[in-house]
Amino acid sequence: MREGTRLDDLTINTQVLSQPVIETERFILRPLRPSDAGMIAHYTADRRVAEGTRAIPHPLPPGASESFVIRSMSVDRTEDVWAIDGSAYKLAELLGVVSLTQMEGDQSELGFWIGAGFWNTGFATEAVDAVVKANPHKSRTLFAEVFQDNPGSARVLTNCGFVYLGDAESWSVARNARVPTWTYVRKMG
Repeated sequence: MREGTRLDDLTINTQVLSQPVIETERFILRPLRPSDAGMIAHYTADRRVAEGTRAIPHPLPPGASESFVIRSMSVDRTEDVWAIDGSAYKLAELLGVVSLTQMEGDQSELGFWIGAGFWNTGFATEAVDAVVKANPHKSRTLFAEVFQDNPGSARVLTNCGFVYLGDAESWSVARNARVPTWTYVRKMG
């Protein structure tokens, strides 16, 4: 991806096209596309969403969501990001995102966030479960981490077969601090 690339200049590369679309009962998981940037900016501008992640800043700087979409569509990316798209089921086109980051040794790290208006709907559990079952990276082990003040996300992981591995801490950009975490693991078939 060349420096200074803008979303309207972006053409979808074949690797993004090969990222699988995953269907669930209430939505599809699909690769991000340039039109998602606005809703990503809208949802992640919410302090509660940003503070639930390691990497989303608050306040969200101009262009941050566009840069995120560009990175997610890059040929040399190490993270696959899916939009949780409910438009085919009379829901919002973007409900949140779920991602898998490739790690060494056939391992991947799972991440997710849901727009605050869709919390406590089961969307996060349904999206995570669908990615786990599809196992698009053919990983033998999946890892995930949640902040200890976010028990709802911990429940999502345990509901999807993840097992508590231990306590740690991670930097939160939005909080500008190290935050205690719970780490989870899921051994795959």
